[in-house]
Amino acid sequence: MKKTLTTLLVASIVLSCKQEPKEEVMVLKYPETQKGDVVDTYFSEQVADPYRWLEDDRSAETAAWVKAENEVTFEYLDKIPFREDLKKQMEKIWNYEKIGAPSIEGNYTYYSKNNGLQNQSVIYRKGADGKEEVFLDPNKFSKDGTTSLGGIDFSVDGSKAAYAISEGGSDWRKVIVLDALTKTIIGDTIVDVKFSGVSWLGNEGFYYSSYDKPQGSELSSKTDQHKLYFHKLGTAQKDDQVIFGKDQKRRYVGGSVTDDNHYLVITAANSTYGNELYIKDLTKANSPIVKIVDNFDSSSTVIENQGSKLFIETDWKAPNTRVVTVDASNPKPENWVDFIPETKNVLSPTTGGGFFFAHYMKDAVSMVNQYDYEGKLIREIKLPGIGTASGFSGKKADKTLYFSFTNYITAGTIYSLEPKDGTSKVYEKPKVAFDADKFESKQVFYTSKDGTKVPMIITHKKGLKLDGKNPTMLYAYGGFNVSLTPSFSIANAIWLENGGVYAVPNLRGGGEYGKEWHVAGTQLKKQNVFDDFIAAAEYLIENKYTTSDFLAIKGGSNGGLLVGATMTQRPDLMKVALPAVGVLDMLRYHTFTAGAGWAYDYGTAEDSKEMFEYLKGYSPLHNVKEVSYPATMITTGDHDDRVVPAHSFKFAAELQAKNKGNNPMLIRIETNAGHGAGKSVAQNIQENVDLQAFTLYNMGIRKLK
Repeated sequence: MKKTLTTLLVASIVLSCKQEPKEEVMVLKYPETQKGDVVDTYFSEQVADPYRWLEDDRSAETAAWVKAENEVTFEYLDKIPFREDLKKQMEKIWNYEKIGAPSIEGNYTYYSKNNGLQNQSVIYRKGADGKEEVFLDPNKFSKDGTTSLGGIDFSVDGSKAAYAISEGGSDWRKVIVLDALTKTIIGDTIVDVKFSGVSWLGNEGFYYSSYDKPQGSELSSKTDQHKLYFHKLGTAQKDDQVIFGKDQKRRYVGGSVTDDNHYLVITAANSTYGNELYIKDLTKANSPIVKIVDNFDSSSTVIENQGSKLFIETDWKAPNTRVVTVDASNPKPENWVDFIPETKNVLSPTTGGGFFFAHYMKDAVSMVNQYDYEGKLIREIKLPGIGTASGFSGKKADKTLYFSFTNYITAGTIYSLEPKDGTSKVYEKPKVAFDADKFESKQVFYTSKDGTKVPMIITHKKGLKLDGKNPTMLYAYGGFNVSLTPSFSIANAIWLENGGVYAVPNLRGGGEYGKEWHVAGTQLKKQNVFDDFIAAAEYLIENKYTTSDFLAIKGGSNGGLLVGATMTQRPDLMKVALPAVGVLDMLRYHTFTAGAGWAYDYGTAEDSKEMFEYLKGYSPLHNVKEVSYPATMITTGDHDDRVVPAHSFKFAAELQAKNKGNNPMLIRIETNAGHGAGKSVAQNIQENVDLQAFTLYNMGIRKLK
């Protein structure tokens, strides 16, 4: 049904904005979205799915719908008067040199560098003479910058490298092998690789993981049998040996070789949490694969070895994680001995330079302790401030290690660390045109619906007037044991510069307080996550940071689900909703690509009547009603093969058909883009400009300062 909406957009005065006397009117004519008659039956209940046809990403009808929706969306965005000014701001602050932490491979030091606005960062190297040269330039992979580097790994002696490329943002990768000394391609390209790193065995070949290519659409068809392969250089991919997964059906399989090439470590899982653990002794011909953990009730992996002594990171009997040791001759959990015991803070260990580094989260910010191989605490690493520190990893023989430090107002800075004495200094500080001294971040704790205390970091200009009229972006995730720790974002810097408030709560479902915090936001407890988010919004309103007229909610992937569920449960709470690449059809998510692996967090509609009813009760797609919704711009990518764009397509169609208010219901579909990783700088800039322009415009803002 074709539908015409008249959007009354009345100007308001807000911080860096000027009042316009005229009322503006935009007429939105949405594309016609045909309704089908598909009905599914769950436990005797019939559920209509009128837009099922939009799941076919290969059909001409879907392509035409995407084109028509984008035309409406970009026509709307083109009329926002300050959109180009915002783009100039974004490009100006984005345009600074960004350099990654170096690593030594063979006789060269490698690092990434972007001169500012290059679509993809370039891999450089320096030899003994200190002369810099380009090693690999991903900007040459494609004309529009949409083919990206998905990772690069070097053989033990650094003479060879295998790098993965992603085309159009897809999770399907190609792996290309180089002679690192001459920078020439050698051997055949390995194709159809997915959810995999590359781990070299000496210099003779490497391990990688993938699925059989699905029948039907490679972007949306189900993939649920992951296999670990070994590729021997100089042989064809069709001859690659299946190491694991041929007889054991697992959705996620990974393989990595210990630094000394002694063991192959294999993890196998059916969901995004919990894994089996195996090792194989690579020093003995035809050695068996030995099972260490035989269930999916915990997460465990080997992070280091010293001869036959294994160091295992695990949350078995330690929800905040610990490191244990065991001999490879009898590695069952009953023989594990604490090496770095569990504490009240969540642990993420790394190794490098002959030491262990215990990275802890304390209320979502970093603290790091250094240990030797006997488990003795050497020192606490002094960090530059309160924020997120990452890195502290490398080869055992490395003399110098590197770590990065960032928070919401500090651009990521790289530090070198001398592990012998613990001294560190700035290695690379970005020259970004953002004055952190003008801004402040503070952490608050608010109370959720059931009385749970939840932390939130709020960032804004110093001297902010708490009058309820500040444009506020509330961003969260709340799932899959993912922790949102403070980090700098160029797009957020522009939001702050223009007078906005940026707030990030650490909702249940995340990993900020360990396994218990994660589980408290899963399956039949998923509503806790939405309640935590709603309570964060109410805190910001009650404390006069903002009001509902100046509040936007934003999240991606599982965070897109969060936004979709929140806006359908409390459409009155916010002015703008920005669900990105969201999981929005909770009854069918598990039927696409590797979606069934998310069942640990969500459960599925096929599990039980209770689970079906719970999912249907909050599924954004199934809870769109004929009411007034906040101004909404859904974003997705046409090559997203993780959370397929059909989720977003169907949700947009429902909103456009049922919304009773005057707010726009738009969907912005990026072409040649996937779930997010690998997007070109040009794509990232324009998408962030459009999100902020749409948000501010619908808050009544007509002109930037």
